[in-house]
Amino acid sequence: MSPRPAMALHTKMLIGFVFGLVAGLIVHRFIGGETAWVQGLMTWITQPVGKVFLRLLFMLVIPLLFSALVVGVAEMGDIRSLGRVGWKTLGYTVVVSSIAVVIGITLVNLFHPGAGVDPEVARQLLSDASENAQKIAASGALQGSGIDLVLNIVPTNVIRAAADNDILAVMFFALMFGVGIVLTRSPLAVKTKEVIEGVFEISMSLIHLVIRFAPYAVACLVFNLAAVFGWDLLSKLAGYVGVALLAMAIHFFVVYSLSVRWLGGMSPVKFFRGSQEAIVMAFSTASSNATLPTALMVAEEELKLPKRISRFVLTIGATANQNGTALFEGVTVLFLAQFFNVDLSLTQQVVVMLVCILGGIGTAGVPAGSLPVIAMICGMVGVPPEGIGLILGVDRFLDMCRTTLNVTGDLAAAVVVSNGVEDIGEPKAVS
Repeated sequence: MSPRPAMALHTKMLIGFVFGLVAGLIVHRFIGGETAWVQGLMTWITQPVGKVFLRLLFMLVIPLLFSALVVGVAEMGDIRSLGRVGWKTLGYTVVVSSIAVVIGITLVNLFHPGAGVDPEVARQLLSDASENAQKIAASGALQGSGIDLVLNIVPTNVIRAAADNDILAVMFFALMFGVGIVLTRSPLAVKTKEVIEGVFEISMSLIHLVIRFAPYAVACLVFNLAAVFGWDLLSKLAGYVGVALLAMAIHFFVVYSLSVRWLGGMSPVKFFRGSQEAIVMAFSTASSNATLPTALMVAEEELKLPKRISRFVLTIGATANQNGTALFEGVTVLFLAQFFNVDLSLTQQVVVMLVCILGGIGTAGVPAGSLPVIAMICGMVGVPPEGIGLILGVDRFLDMCRTTLNVTGDLAAAVVVSNGVEDIGEPKAVS
C-alpha cells in the first residue's frame, strides 16, 4: 500500500484560513470579541502565534532583500557582453513595472476595497496589535517630505539603517553594492558575489521553513480579525481580490499587447498563442523559477526569438522583471491601509510604488515569495503588518495569477528587446 501523498502547503493554508475565519465569525456573532475568555485566548494564544510568524518574516527581510538585490544587479554585469541589449532590458523592466504598480494603486484609490470599516472597531484592533508590529510601524513611518525624503534614501550608516528598519536606505546600499561588484573585475569580487548568492540561497531556505508554519499563523491571524470585524471582513476581502484581478487583467491584456505590438513588432495574437504553454505552466506552478525552462523553450521554438537574447532576458527577468508581483504588493499595501484607516499621503504612495518596483527585483520567484516584502512595506508606512493574515488565505490563487503576469511579462520583454537586434550588432543565433 503506497503512502498517502502529503497535503500541499497552499491547501493547508486555505484550511487554516477557513478554520480561523469560521471560528472568528462564530465568536463575533454568538459570543462577542469583548468576552473575557475570548480576550484571554487572543492575548495568550492566537496573538503570540501570529507575532512569532511575523517576527520570523521580519527577521529574514534584510538578508533576503539585500542579497537578492545585490545578486540581481551583479547579474547585470552580463549586459556588457550584450551591449545596448542589457540597458534596453533594464529600461523596459523599470517602465513596465512602474506602469503595473500605477495601475494597481490607481484602481485601489478608485474603488476603495478596504474602506468603510467602523473607525472605532479599527482603533480597537489596532490597540490590540502585537507590540512588535507597532514598533515596526512606528520606526518605519515616513519622516519628512520632498528633498529630505530623497536625501534620507542615502544612508550615512547602513548598519544603523538596517537596525532602524529604513528599507529604502538598505535597498540603495544594496543597489550600489551590486554596481560595485559589476565594476570590480577581480577574483575577490567574484568570490564576494558567490558569498552573497549563498546568503540568498540560505535566506530562501529559511523562508521555505517559515512558510511551513504559515497555516497555523493564518488561522490565528484571521481568527483575531474575524472575531473583531465579523461578516464585514468577507465583503472587504472579496473587493480586494476583485480589484487585484482587474488590475492584473488590464496589465496582461492591454499593456502587454501594446508592448509587443508597438515596441516588439509582433502581433499580440501571435504572442499570446505562442506563449500559452508557458502561461499554463506559470499558473499551475505559481513559480517564475520553475517555469523558466518552459519559457526558454517557448521563446526559442514558438516565438522564434534569438537564443542569446531570450536566454539573457528570461534568466534576468525570472528575478528582476516581476510586474505582477510589484502590482500585487502595491494593491495589497493600499488595501490594508484602507482597511485599518491609515491615511497614506501622495508622497507615501509614491514611496510605496518605488519600493514595490525595487521589491519586484528583490522578491524570490517562488510561491509566497512576496510575503516578507509586503510585511516590510506595511511596516514602513505605518500599516499593521499582522494585516497580511487577511490575504494569506486567498494568496495562493492570486499568486498563480501574478506569476502568470510575471512570466508573460518576461516573454514580452524578450520580444521587445529582440526587436531590431540585428541593428545593434547582435546576430540571431542559429539552431
